[in-house]
Amino acid sequence: MIKNGKTWHEQHKAGCTPGDRLADRLTKVLGSWTFILIQTVMILTWIGLNLLAYFSRWDPYPFILLNLLFSVQSAYAAPIIMMAQNRQGERDRVQASEDYRTNLEAKMEIEALAIRLSRIETEKLEKIITILQNMETNRDHQGA
Repeated sequence: MIKNGKTWHEQHKAGCTPGDRLADRLTKVLGSWTFILIQTVMILTWIGLNLLAYFSRWDPYPFILLNLLFSVQSAYAAPIIMMAQNRQGERDRVQASEDYRTNLEAKMEIEALAIRLSRIETEKLEKIITILQNMETNRDHQGA
């Protein structure tokens, strides 16, 4: 439903806090192929540099510092993703509610049209019957 000239989506977006918008943006980045590819290159570079000891071994095998970084990343990413999913669920519920309301309105309009068409059909049928009866009456009068 449009209130104040805004669609439900615009109203929902306007009600989001800056933290909500940040979580949505971060989730969009974290769920992208670009992020996965960049992170894969960084991990392979990290492991390669530490295995070859090109500069120095700041994180020798079994890469405990790398595991710590992954733990920190997932500790922050998981709640952010869950917040974005909760808001998406809320948006989906609002959209489903609006779709249901729209469908009910459309159903009522279709039923009203069906009733109107039925009346028109009945009126035309009555006119045809009247015309046929008049023709029969005229034939009877002419034949007598």
